[in-house]
Amino acid sequence: MSLTRRRTAAALLALPLAFAATPAFAESGGGRPRPRTLHIAGDSTAAQKYADAAPETGWGMALPFFLGRGVDIANHAVNGRSSKSFIDEGRLAVLLEGVGEGDLVLVQFGHNDAKSADPTRYTEPWSTYQEHLRQYIDGARARGALPVLATSVERRKFDASGTALPTHGAYPAAMRALAEEEDVALVDIQALSLALWQKLGVEETKRYFNWTAAEQDNTHFNPPGAIAVARLVATGLLDLRALAPREVRRLDDEIPESWITWPQA
Repeated sequence: MSLTRRRTAAALLALPLAFAATPAFAESGGGRPRPRTLHIAGDSTAAQKYADAAPETGWGMALPFFLGRGVDIANHAVNGRSSKSFIDEGRLAVLLEGVGEGDLVLVQFGHNDAKSADPTRYTEPWSTYQEHLRQYIDGARARGALPVLATSVERRKFDASGTALPTHGAYPAAMRALAEEEDVALVDIQALSLALWQKLGVEETKRYFNWTAAEQDNTHFNPPGAIAVARLVATGLLDLRALAPREVRRLDDEIPESWITWPQA
């Protein structure tokens, strides 16, 4: 399969030609159309948060605000997981049980894969990380779904001159290389978010991360940050044509923070 490339403002997004004819609905039993589902496999940056964690917000909580009718979300992202531990705990198997033809499987790991002191989570970028990611790709394709890799959203880190710094080592590059090798779509959230943090600057970015009176968290988001990253994800999926124009909405609209809610655990 040949690969075309489209450049966005901050990153190069790979576009498999198979995405050009993505259907808005898949057939369910009896020939009735069913909504497509976007399944998220990921870590705490994307995960559903509950009342005891507020105002911490995963970007997966905000993504529905940008999706139109006919697209559901199944957010399987869980705090602290890596590409390895998500599989070892049986979470990928559970996710794939719910995947149907025409669905999307969006995979974002890297934050916890880098934790070399923890053998239950650690993967090496150019070997075991890619090997685990292939299991997500193969599992999605076996069910007629579209796998989409997403590089890890960047942390808030600046040098003394105010330059936003990358923090994920070789993992984003390893994912980009795998996406090209396997002809898989890639949303380069790492590059897109790094460019956004640079644009916002040292002080303004504090409004996007989980900075509270009790902690200064430069990894996890509050509602504005989750909304901003979800917008990047939705825009990237549209640019890839993984989602059709009718399947996205509000990409240029202000999203009220009050739309974010935290259910009881």
